[in-house]
Amino acid sequence: MTAGDAALSISWRRTGWARIILVACSLLVIIAFVASLAIGPVVIAPEKVLSILWDGLFGLRGSSGIELRDAIVVLDIRLPRTVLAVVVGAALAVAGAVLQGVFRNPLADPGLVGISPGAALAAVAWIVFGGAAAAYVPSIVTNHALPLAAFAGSLLAIFLLHKLATHEGRTSVANLLFAGIALGALASAGTGLIIFIASDQQLREFTFWTLGSLGGSTWQRVGLALPFVLALLAGSFWIARGLDALALGEAEAFHTGVNVEHVKRIAIIVVAAGVGAAVAVSGIIGFVGLVVPHLLRLSAGPSHKTLIAGSALLGAALLTASDIFARTIATPAELPIGVVTAFIGTPFFIWLLRRNRRSFG
Repeated sequence: MTAGDAALSISWRRTGWARIILVACSLLVIIAFVASLAIGPVVIAPEKVLSILWDGLFGLRGSSGIELRDAIVVLDIRLPRTVLAVVVGAALAVAGAVLQGVFRNPLADPGLVGISPGAALAAVAWIVFGGAAAAYVPSIVTNHALPLAAFAGSLLAIFLLHKLATHEGRTSVANLLFAGIALGALASAGTGLIIFIASDQQLREFTFWTLGSLGGSTWQRVGLALPFVLALLAGSFWIARGLDALALGEAEAFHTGVNVEHVKRIAIIVVAAGVGAAVAVSGIIGFVGLVVPHLLRLSAGPSHKTLIAGSALLGAALLTASDIFARTIATPAELPIGVVTAFIGTPFFIWLLRRNRRSFG
């Protein structure tokens, strides 16, 4: 066998294994989705869940002998929450994969570059000061004021980040990282200052929001986040080849014909949109964007097309499963979902660090 034949054989094996990983991730999403609709204070058999979904799809609610109560629980209460978990989980994981590709660092995370702290600052500002402004704001805005404030904070943070890191049309990855850390520290300081003057009720509301929650999910929230998350997915696939080239270094990527600045600019914009929307509707949820892409990189290889698709699927499955645990482990109370993902992600990430400590120096 020639060297070319051997390389081709390895490439085919890697592609085949990546497809198996994607199929497995797809199955995990389906299982987690059905389980999320079935499990809760009212347990509904999976076959009933599928019947309710089928009837609901064609507007035949309750026509198959399914109890109306079960149909309401599945279609009106659990389905919006489950869809939102899928959307947010996919967004956070894909954003992590893109940031890790841009920074060429497996530890990169939306929280590291100031996006999540920016959202937190805007959210706590609305919680504390929004009551005084509510009388001057239309009710349709007031009803969604907290997620809109968080989204605006995320976009402002990423705009400032890009401005600070760009000089003469070129964006430095090192400057992006340092500027992100500085903006995150500044936003955290501002958040702490506002919390200092907050009431006990306001402090409780903000604390729960910063730990993440999918409680009170509605189709309006899904509709608010979905267009931005779809933009994140589309933009990520668009620059996947460029991210593969960036893994070799910026100079090498440039010599292969990749417009490095264009890739970085698109990455910043789509990550801001996706993460901003996700944080706006669910609060701050950690570790999904950190662990999921790294796990897939170890199992499916470094190709960003596979990595992005797999991250979307596995991130959706992970957050959906975490939400099941969060709302059932302490019934009738509900754990913040960020606590669950931290308990899952921290030990796993420590294991990854120990396993790859030589790679990290």
